[in-house]
Amino acid sequence: MFDFLYQSGAIASAEIHKLMRDPTELFSRAVQPVLWLAVFGQVFSQVRGIPTGNLRYLDYMAPGILAQSILFSAIFYGIAIIWERDLGIVHKLLVTPAHRSALVFGKALAAGLRGLVQAAVVYVVAIALRVAVRWELMPILTMAAAVFVGSCIFSTFSLVIACIVKTRERFMGIGQVLTMPLFFASNAIYPLDLMPSWLKAIAAFNPLTYLVDALRGVMIIGGRSVYPPALSFGVMLLVFVVLLGLASKLYPGLAR
Repeated sequence: MFDFLYQSGAIASAEIHKLMRDPTELFSRAVQPVLWLAVFGQVFSQVRGIPTGNLRYLDYMAPGILAQSILFSAIFYGIAIIWERDLGIVHKLLVTPAHRSALVFGKALAAGLRGLVQAAVVYVVAIALRVAVRWELMPILTMAAAVFVGSCIFSTFSLVIACIVKTRERFMGIGQVLTMPLFFASNAIYPLDLMPSWLKAIAAFNPLTYLVDALRGVMIIGGRSVYPPALSFGVMLLVFVVLLGLASKLYPGLAR
């Protein structure tokens, strides 16, 4: 276990160092949630067609936009793996004594840390727009844990896709196809009760739904979760473990 954690930490440290050398990606990824909150949220706050209880629509959608920024950033994480394959880095990692799951887990940890930085950016924007965010310690820690696990899930899912398609062009096409259905088949911008039964069934299997639900319950003053927090975190952790095992098996095939 110590070796596994050490190997994972080494991979995560290398990923973080790459991000520190070129932090512009984080700022470019922050543009989209800013536009959603500042434009889409402000406009739809004037519309009373979506029932959000006692919450303003901008307050209601802020956790969903945070989850969206995590999804959109992490889902394209796998393209960096394809670049590493083309540069020969994957081949060098595979000949090290590190366990394959440690290589994948380390990259997931780095994605989780990137997600926390994006969460901080969304929080700053939300505060500027006077969103009623909570400032107690436990809600903030719970929010950070949900963001971290969500980033790990979608970055690992991205790695699975990269291991299957193996080319940048196919990966970009599949990534663009998957992001919007995952986003709209969740409770990010409207309640589950508004969905038709078939879409509600799909949302129940969408990990983004549980991420948004966990965030909405702890991030916003007066926000309520549909599912118990233990269920949301349990589902997300289960999905991550399954994806971690699948990615660990597929990762060596990326080098072929």
